[in-house]
Amino acid sequence: MTTSNRPIELSVVLPCLDEAETLEICIRKALECFSVNNVVGQVIIADNGSTDGSIEIATRLGAQVVHVTARGYGSALYHGTKAATGKYVIMADADDSYDLTGLMGFLEKLRDGYDLVMGNRFAGGIAPGAMPIMNRYVGNPILSGIGRLFFRCPAKDFHCGMRGFAKAAFEQMDLRTTGMEYASEMVIKATVENMKICEVPTTLSPDGRSREPHLRPWRDGWRHLRFMLLFSPRWLFLYPGMLLMAVGLVLGTRLLISSVHIGELELGIHTLIYCAGMLSIGFQLVSFSVLASVFAAQTGLAPPSPRLKRLFRFVTLESSLLAGGLLVLAGLIPTFLSVQVWWEQGFGPLQPGQITKYVILAVVALMLGAQLIFNGFFLSLLGLGVRRGEDRT
Repeated sequence: MTTSNRPIELSVVLPCLDEAETLEICIRKALECFSVNNVVGQVIIADNGSTDGSIEIATRLGAQVVHVTARGYGSALYHGTKAATGKYVIMADADDSYDLTGLMGFLEKLRDGYDLVMGNRFAGGIAPGAMPIMNRYVGNPILSGIGRLFFRCPAKDFHCGMRGFAKAAFEQMDLRTTGMEYASEMVIKATVENMKICEVPTTLSPDGRSREPHLRPWRDGWRHLRFMLLFSPRWLFLYPGMLLMAVGLVLGTRLLISSVHIGELELGIHTLIYCAGMLSIGFQLVSFSVLASVFAAQTGLAPPSPRLKRLFRFVTLESSLLAGGLLVLAGLIPTFLSVQVWWEQGFGPLQPGQITKYVILAVVALMLGAQLIFNGFFLSLLGLGVRRGEDRT
C-alpha cells in the first residue's frame, strides 16, 4: 500500500468471492499504478464470504479487507465503497479481466471534475475469448442502446464493470440494489441526477480463473433489462398505455357510428369490443406509470420529481373520487338504456348487436370509473409518504 503524509486520493474497490487465483495479480497491478504515478491510494477487497484463501492474500499484500455478509455483487461494491477513504473510487472485477495498471485514464478525468467515468471496452479493445459473441454483438449493444434511449445516458458501454466516480457523487446516488442491477442503477442515477459523465477506453481480457465465472449472461442480462424497464415507467407503462388509449378511443369512437370498411375487410362490433379493452388496459398502464414514479421517489430508487409535486396539486383522492364517480354515473346511462330495450322485448332473447354498443359503452365507463377511484386511493396512500419526505427536507 502506498504510504504518504498526503490524504488518500484514490480507492480501488474489488468485489471478491473466492478469487484466490487472480486476486494477487490484481492487487499488485493497482499498487504498481499507484507507485509509478505517485498516487496516494488504497486497495479495498470487498469480500463476500471467500473460503479459498483470498482474504489471506489480500491481507498479506496490504489491501484493506471489508467483510460483507449480505451476498450479491451490489452489496459487496456498496459496502466496499462505503469503507473507502479516497476522494475518488475506481471499481473493477477481481478476475484480472480489466487492466488495473491503467487507472490513470479514469483518475485524470475524475480530477477534471467528472462525477462518473465509464470504461468503454469497445473503444479500448476486447481480446479474443474475453466476451461471448452474443454479449459482444447482441446483449451489450442492445442494453446500452436501451439505456441511452430510456435515460439519455451518454455511455456507449453501459455495463462495463470498470468505472470511476467521486466519493461525493456516490453518496449522492444513494444506491439501493444488491445484485447485478447495481451497475445499471449507478449509471441511471448519475444520469437522472445530471452528473458529469464521460467514457475512457479500457481493455478487456479473458479472466485468469480456471473455474466458471459467477456471471450468467442470460440471467444477468435480463436482470439489467428488467431494472431499466422498472426504473423507466414512461417506457414500460406510459407510452404503451397512451398508444393503446389513443387507438382504442379513436377507432372505437368511429365504430360507434358505423362499421369501417377497408377493402373487403369490415371492422364492426367485435372490433369495438377490442377497442374497449385497449382503452381500459391503456388507462391502467398510464395509472401504473404514475404509481410507479411515486413509489420510486418514495423508496429512493429515483430522485423526487417536480412533476409529481405538481401532480399532487390536482390529482387528489377527492378529485379522483369525483372523476371516477362521474364516469360510473355516465356508465349507468347506457346501462339503463340497455335495460329499457331489454324490457321492451319482455326480457327475452335479443338480436345480436341490438344493445351491444350500449353495453360496451357502459362497461368501459364503469371500468374506468372504478379504476380512477381505487387508483386514487392507492396514489393518495403513496403520496402521503412522498409529501412527508419533502416536508422534512
